[in-house]
Amino acid sequence: MSIDDAARRGRAASSEKAAGVSRARRARPAGAAPFVVGIVGPAGSGKSTLARALAGPHTRVLDADRFGHEITDGDPRVRAALSAEYGDSVYRADGTLDRARVGAHVFTDPAALARLNALVHPRIVERLRAGIATAAGLDTVVVDAALLLDWGFERECDAIVAVVAPRAQQIARLRRARGWSEDEAVRRLSTARSNDAFEALADDVVVNDADEADAVRAMHDAVGRLRARWAAP
Repeated sequence: MSIDDAARRGRAASSEKAAGVSRARRARPAGAAPFVVGIVGPAGSGKSTLARALAGPHTRVLDADRFGHEITDGDPRVRAALSAEYGDSVYRADGTLDRARVGAHVFTDPAALARLNALVHPRIVERLRAGIATAAGLDTVVVDAALLLDWGFERECDAIVAVVAPRAQQIARLRRARGWSEDEAVRRLSTARSNDAFEALADDVVVNDADEADAVRAMHDAVGRLRARWAAP
């Protein structure tokens, strides 16, 4: 159980409410450059793989999960708080957080999960905002964040693309990537927001159910359509 998995589970009880989140954007001024697109989707959808494929000379990809790792491993205040709660041994000899240990604890302790989220998530959002604010001269910023909708960050994007996949493929990918049993993958997915809920909140949808190259092309096409719509007078 990783920290990220626990955080996703923590939001599951409210996933039906989340399906009613407004699709309103434009906390940013209309037409403000660069174009900012959020990429969302459930575990095993291949969301991050497709988001990374958008990177290029004029496109910056902001990876919220990577920011989370950097914060828990390197932010002195976060390290101090986690060491105080879990003991110094929660950090390995190489200085990295034992995320599985923390994740296993917060999975069964909602109060601990809330403390962890309050400690880490605002710092991730700060980094996302900084990544957008310093993107002058770029055409597009891609925000890859599993919890983007939970943070209300869709209001800081110009468009949202949901990446979804059939449940069987999600399970197969999670078993390969994370070493989970089929039962474990099914259990984790059952507590998360559904494909339908993600699709309901998105401006475009990529179904990642075939060849990866096809899905990458579909993602480029979706972002291109949304960017053209955003740029239109």
